[in-house]
Amino acid sequence: MSDASTSAPAAPGRPDGPAAGPAPAATPGRGLERPLVVDSPEVRVHHPGDLLGVVASVLGAVAVMVLATYAHNTTSGVAEDVQGFSALLRQILIVPVALLETVVTFVVPVAVLAELAARRLGRQMIEASVAAILAVLVTSASAWLIENLGSDQLVNGLSVRLRGELTLTVPGYIALIAGLLTATGPRTRRRTVAWSWNLVWVAVGIMVVTAGVSLPGVAVALLIGRASGLAVRYVSGARSERAYGASLVAGVRRAGWQPRQLVRVTAEDDATAGDGLRPGTPAARALVRSADHRVYEMTTTDGRLLDVVVLDGDRQVVGFLSRLWRSLRLRGIDGRSVVSLRQAAERAALLSYSATAAGVRAPQLRGVAEAESSMILVQDRVSEATPLADLDPERITDEVLEEIWAQLGTAHEAGLAHRALTSDVVLVDDRGDGPRVWLVGWELGDVASSELAQRMDRTQMVALLALRVGPARALGSAVAVLPEADIAAIGPLLQTVALPRRTREELRAHKEVLAELRSALVAWLPEADVEPVQLIRFGARTVLTILLTTAAVIIVLTSINLQTILDALRTTDWRLSVLAFALGMTTLFGAALSLVAFSPVKLSLWRASVAQSAATFVALAAPAGIGPAALNLRLLTRRGTSASLATATVALVQVAQFLVTMLLLLGLSVASGTNQLERFTVSPTVIIAIGVLAALVASTLLVPRVRQWVAAKTLPTLRQTWPRLIEVLGQPSRLALGLAGNVLTTFGYVLAFEVCLRAFGQELSLVQAAIVFLAGNTAGSVAPTPGGIGTTEIALAASLTVVGVNPGVATSVAVLFRVLTYWLRIPVGWASMRYLQRVGEL
Repeated sequence: MSDASTSAPAAPGRPDGPAAGPAPAATPGRGLERPLVVDSPEVRVHHPGDLLGVVASVLGAVAVMVLATYAHNTTSGVAEDVQGFSALLRQILIVPVALLETVVTFVVPVAVLAELAARRLGRQMIEASVAAILAVLVTSASAWLIENLGSDQLVNGLSVRLRGELTLTVPGYIALIAGLLTATGPRTRRRTVAWSWNLVWVAVGIMVVTAGVSLPGVAVALLIGRASGLAVRYVSGARSERAYGASLVAGVRRAGWQPRQLVRVTAEDDATAGDGLRPGTPAARALVRSADHRVYEMTTTDGRLLDVVVLDGDRQVVGFLSRLWRSLRLRGIDGRSVVSLRQAAERAALLSYSATAAGVRAPQLRGVAEAESSMILVQDRVSEATPLADLDPERITDEVLEEIWAQLGTAHEAGLAHRALTSDVVLVDDRGDGPRVWLVGWELGDVASSELAQRMDRTQMVALLALRVGPARALGSAVAVLPEADIAAIGPLLQTVALPRRTREELRAHKEVLAELRSALVAWLPEADVEPVQLIRFGARTVLTILLTTAAVIIVLTSINLQTILDALRTTDWRLSVLAFALGMTTLFGAALSLVAFSPVKLSLWRASVAQSAATFVALAAPAGIGPAALNLRLLTRRGTSASLATATVALVQVAQFLVTMLLLLGLSVASGTNQLERFTVSPTVIIAIGVLAALVASTLLVPRVRQWVAAKTLPTLRQTWPRLIEVLGQPSRLALGLAGNVLTTFGYVLAFEVCLRAFGQELSLVQAAIVFLAGNTAGSVAPTPGGIGTTEIALAASLTVVGVNPGVATSVAVLFRVLTYWLRIPVGWASMRYLQRVGEL
C-alpha cells in the first residue's frame, strides 16, 4: 500500500491511478452529495494469475517436448494425417504461404503497436516490444539447445522434412507474435489483438497442413511466446482493474447506500499509518489482518457508520491456489473451494446472514454489489470491541472465556463452522455490564458443517486461547462448557497444520504451548488419546523423497546389466546367493542383541528380532536408518519406558554401532599385516578437493551461528546418550553383549557383500570389501530416500569402481547385494509387522 493519501476522481469510468496531490479530493456525484474518498489506489498490480500462466506455459512446452520424444510415432501420425491435404491445399491457395507468413510477421505487430500509439499507451508499447524480443531470444536459445544437446528422438519430433532433409522447426515469428499479443492484453480489450490472434491461428493451421512446420514445434513456440508475454506483464504489472474512487462509490450506491466519506483502513497503528490514512477501529484493523481484503470506514449521508469490505479479483487467484494446495495436502480439514470472485462474495454473504440469523453476534451484512473486478460488501461497524490479539491478558476474564465458548456453541448448534478462528476474528467488548463477544470473518466457513469441521473449530479456539491466557486456563474454560467427548476429541487435532496461518505464526514464538495443552488434557482426562492423527497426505520432505527415489531408480535401471546378473546366477553356485541372504538375515539378530543389551527394561530377544525384521518393511516409507529407530522407540515405550529414556537408549545403540564399525575397520587393517588401503588409488585432485572441503568446514565453524547450529544438533544427543552410557559401563556383561551384537551386524553385511563379489568372480580382501561396503552404504544412507533405494546402489557401485572393478560388473554386484539383503527381506518384514500388530506391540 502506498503511503500517499489520495482521492480518486468521480468522473465516469475507472480511475487509472492516484491523484497528483496528497490531499483528498472531493468526488462529485450526479446531483448527490459529493463523497470524500481517502485511499491509496494501486495503479498497477502484479497479477498472480500471470505468474501461474508462466508456470503453466513452461510446463506445457516441456510436456510437448516429452510427448514429441516418447510418443514420436503418435505425433508423426497426426502430423502426416493433417499434412495429407497439403497438395490439395497448395492448389486451392491463391496467396502463397510465404506471403501469409510475411503478413503475420510484419503487419500484425505494426497494427497492434499502431493502436497502442494512437491511444497514447507508451508503456504498454514498450512492454509488448520487450515481450516479443524476449520470446524470440528464448525460442532461438531453446532451438539451439535442442539441436545441440537434445536427443535424436526429440530433434526428430520437432522437425519436418524440407527439401528432402529433416529440419528443426520451432518458428520464432510465432513466438514473437504470441509474446507481443499476450503482453498487449486480453483480446476483448483491443480490436487489433482480437483479429491478430485469429490471423495467427489461420497461419499456423496453414503452415502445419502444408508441412512448413511441425505440429509440436509450433506448440512449443506458442507456449514460449505466451510464457514470455505473461512474464513481462507480471514483472511490469498490469493496470489495476480494482474498484477505486468513482467505481467504488458507484458500487456502494448500488449496494443501497449513499456515502459521504470513505476512508481506507490500514492494518497499522497511528504511528505507522500513511499520511491522510487513518488506522480505523481495532476491529477494522483486525479484519484487514485476518482477511487480507480492502476495508473502508464509511460515513453515510444520514450519519450512519458502516464498514465496506472489498474483495478483489486478482487476490482471488492466491486464495484459490492456497485452498487447493491445502485440500490436496491435508486430509479433509479444509473447506470447500470457490472458483470465482462472485462465488466467494456469495459465500461470505450466505455465512454472514446465517450467523446473524442463528443468534451469533456478528456484523449484519447490509448490502452486496459488484464494481469493476471487485465485489463490495457493506456491513455494520463493530466500533466498541477489541480483537483478542490486542486485548490485554488481564482483561480476558473467566466471564469473557465463557462468552467466547457460548458464541461458538451457538454457531455449532445452528450447523455453522467458522474454519478460520484466530485472535483477529474474536472481538471482545468488556466495557458494559457484562462482556460481549463477536465472531467475525465467516467467509471461509461452512453451513450444514460436518462434525470434523466443528472439532476443528474447537481445537483452533483452544489453541488461540492458550496463546492468550495459558494452556491450563484455556483448557479449563473448554472443560467448563463442553462435554467430555468433545474435549477428548481435541487431542488428536492439536497440531500446527490444523491451525490457521495467523495462529501458526504465533506458535512459532511459543512452541511449547501445544505440548503443554496435551499435557493438561491428559492430566484432566487420563484416558484421552492425544496421539496426533495423520492429517498430512504429503509434505515437502515427501515430495523431495519421491523425486530423489524416482531419479535414483531410473539411474539404477538404466545402468544395470540384468543379463550379467542372470548369467552370474546361472553360472555360479546358487548356494552363494542363499549364503548372502542368510548372512543378511543374521544382521537382524545382531541388531536385536544390541537393543536387548542396552535396553533399560527386560526385553525378549525374540520380540526384538521380530521388530528389526519389521523395520525392513517400514524402510519402504522411511529414510534409511529411521525405520529401525522408530520401531525400537515404540517397542521400549510400550513397555513403560519414558520417552526421554527410550530416545537415549536408541541413540546409544546407533552411536555404539558407529564406533564399533570404525574400530573394526582399524582392527582389520592392522591384523592383516599389510596396508590394504594402498590399493585404493586416489588422484591428487581428489586429495585437494577433500582438503578444500575440510578447510571450508573448519572455516564455517569459526562463525558463531554455525557453531551454535552444530551444538544444537549434536549436544541434545550427547546429553541423552551419556547417562545411559555411564549406566551401561557399570554392567560389563551387558556392554559386551551389546558390542557383540554390533559386531555381528557389521560382519553380516560385509560378508554378504563379499559373497556377492565372489558370485561375479571378483577377488577383494576382506578389508577392502569392508571399506567399500561401509563407504558406499554410508554415502547412500545420507540421501533421504526410503531405505536408501537407488542411492545406496549407486554409491556401492561407485565405491567398487574406485578399487578397479568394471563399472558394469560393479553395478550388477551392488544390485545383487541389495536384492538379497534388502528387497527379499521385505515380505518377511511385512509378516513381522502384522505379527507385532496382532500381539499389540505396535
